[in-house]
Amino acid sequence: ALKELQQIPGVGPSIAEDLWQLGFRKVADLKGADPEVLYRDLSEIQGCKVDRCMLYVFRYAVYFASHEAHDPHLLQWWNWKDPR
Repeated sequence: ALKELQQIPGVGPSIAEDLWQLGFRKVADLKGADPEVLYRDLSEIQGCKVDRCMLYVFRYAVYFASHEAHDPHLLQWWNWKDPR
């Protein structure tokens, strides 16, 4: 299942493990998920506030899972930062 999750561009073993801890077993499981909730839940699991960059990764991972066609620009975590 970790290899399955690593099909998301930019998701390596560490982030795949985080997604696994959150209960995701395949990319399709992320479809329609709320990135803010994932970020909050991961912080709870790890017992500390996780780096905000993880929220951006969750945003693009959900985008990737929720769409069949992808804008390459949106498959980079830094393009999902909070608006200034």
